[in-house]
Amino acid sequence: MTYTKRPPEQTPAAGPTEERATIRVAVATLGCKVNQCESAWIAEALASPGVTVVPFDQEADCYIVNTCTVTQQSDTQSRQLIRRAVRRNPAAAVFVTGCYAQRAPAEIARIPGVSVIAGTAEKEHLPDLVRQLSRGQEPRLLVGDIGTTRGFSRLGATVFPDHTRAFLKVQDGCDARCSYCIVPAARGPSRSLPPEEVVQGIAALAGKGYREVVLTGIHLGAYGRDLAPPEHLAAVIRLCAETGAVERLRLSSIEPREVTGELIDLLASSGVVCRHLHIPLQSGDNGILAAMRRDYDADFFRDLVRRLHDAIPGIAVGIDVLAGFPGETEAAFANTLRLVEELPVAYLHVFPYSRRPGTPAASLPGQVDAGEKKRRTAALRLLAAEKRRAFATQFIGEPLAVLVEGRAEAQTGLALGFSDNYIPVAVHGDAPTNRVVRVTPVSWRDGRLVAAGTADDCGLPGCAG
Repeated sequence: MTYTKRPPEQTPAAGPTEERATIRVAVATLGCKVNQCESAWIAEALASPGVTVVPFDQEADCYIVNTCTVTQQSDTQSRQLIRRAVRRNPAAAVFVTGCYAQRAPAEIARIPGVSVIAGTAEKEHLPDLVRQLSRGQEPRLLVGDIGTTRGFSRLGATVFPDHTRAFLKVQDGCDARCSYCIVPAARGPSRSLPPEEVVQGIAALAGKGYREVVLTGIHLGAYGRDLAPPEHLAAVIRLCAETGAVERLRLSSIEPREVTGELIDLLASSGVVCRHLHIPLQSGDNGILAAMRRDYDADFFRDLVRRLHDAIPGIAVGIDVLAGFPGETEAAFANTLRLVEELPVAYLHVFPYSRRPGTPAASLPGQVDAGEKKRRTAALRLLAAEKRRAFATQFIGEPLAVLVEGRAEAQTGLALGFSDNYIPVAVHGDAPTNRVVRVTPVSWRDGRLVAAGTADDCGLPGCAG
């Protein structure tokens, strides 16, 4: 969950007269990087005379809740945020948008105090709706048929307050039909930002001082298939890297079958594209993968990870794993544990299976009870902690390029940053914020490497210097 803060450099201080006329707006976000990117755009578009963006925990005249619906817990958290906004200021207008708003607007409309429910395609109109602020007796529903949407929504911020890493949405929607996933119904078909606009977007973010840009999407590997002529993800990444506009490019999640030889070669040879891929596994059992409607098996995934490590020394491969899918027996779960144990992965994101109405998996036999899902999730998260430590500690004594992302903590004198292969690293407080520096990790403490020594020009992968 993230709260969007006011970009201070874009909103001038108001005098007493202006303050009374200013609409105070607070934005909260649940879910993926695409949602966070779109919320940042909303906050940036709102920051103008007459509107002040304030933290979500402050009293506001309007609250915007950008929801997620990937799990039942996401729905619950979305409702909690909506009710929290209503309690904080019962007189405020409460706007609800995002994937939960698209999927279940009638559920949201039953929450007292909701003013506007805006679907996925209608999200970009929120800044104008806020400026026309009014409250009616009944919630206003602005939710269209996302399945017919073909245009790419260019919601993308050029300022990410309190971040040294920026996100650029280059793809939206999903044409896959995994049996457990509701996202295609909430996001619509796959759409892509044209390559020239991707390049322009990266240049604009670099011009604002960002050293790293993360290319993100709902189904990133499908980038370009809808364009005329069709484009490919690796080709647009190579184009962006060759411009030299930004020191680092990082990719968000990509499907296993979409990690092409061209993409692997690019990660191996480029000093700009980070040595880091997040690739959903979901299960290590072939029967469960087939029931999930995934288009690979365990052997394919195992070979892919090994191929990546052979081609790109030091690469971080992160994976998603889903515990307790319908029909997952003890033997099937053991297959997942065994595969994850043997894979040289850097970290895991572990989720218990969430039964989503409207998905094929919701009606499958063999639903796993909540207690068993919790046990399996705990076992995977314990393994995840071991994997994260094992991957990171192999770099103790080895130089790493780290983007310093924050000021030093008062109690430790250390600032936190991330290496190009996505390891959290604590560095000495005299390291310059928003610079890529050379560091040498000396220990592992509190879930991160602790490094000694910095230099401005490092000459390492992920350090354009």
